[in-house]
Amino acid sequence: MKQMKHWQDPVNAVLGAWLVLSPWILGFSGERTAMANAVIIGAALVAASLGAIFVPRAWEEWTELVLGLWMAASPWLLAFSARQAATTSAFLTGLLILSFALWVLLTDKDWGWMRDRMAH
Repeated sequence: MKQMKHWQDPVNAVLGAWLVLSPWILGFSGERTAMANAVIIGAALVAASLGAIFVPRAWEEWTELVLGLWMAASPWLLAFSARQAATTSAFLTGLLILSFALWVLLTDKDWGWMRDRMAH
């Protein structure tokens, strides 16, 4: 069995599952925009994270980074910032996703931004 390349990828998969379930757990399933956003982005994050776990490529990390950025900004871009639970979940989860993807992109020895600096 091949060893997992980045511990951040399964964490992002769990965060994606959280996003999918969060409308019902936090009680904003009646807010269609916030719910659809969480479910769609969460499912996309789970898919990208699973891809990154089984066939690691830089594009998956970039996808996770964009999804995290979108989630963090989505309460204001989609105008559901008045819903505190939805906004807090989207913003904090988005920041975590963004942070983990950026961490991998900065440190991966094969295709990370710091690749040349770490080789010396």
